[in-house]
Amino acid sequence: MQAAVGDRLVVHSAVVGEHEKHGEIIEVRGPEGGPPFLVRFEDGHEALVFPGPDAVVVAAQRGS
Repeated sequence: MQAAVGDRLVVHSAVVGEHEKHGEIIEVRGPEGGPPFLVRFEDGHEALVFPGPDAVVVAAQRGS
């Protein structure tokens, strides 16, 4: 999994009735865009994330 600053991280819930978690990647600490990622979630908290198979990186729209 690779990401860039500004991309979004979506973590799908493994529990029925729980919501997905959405956040913005504010720092990429791994080599060549790999994890771990520092993510600021919608509720404002920041966490160092090593995404699992339940997570997806959504690329930010980049200017041309």
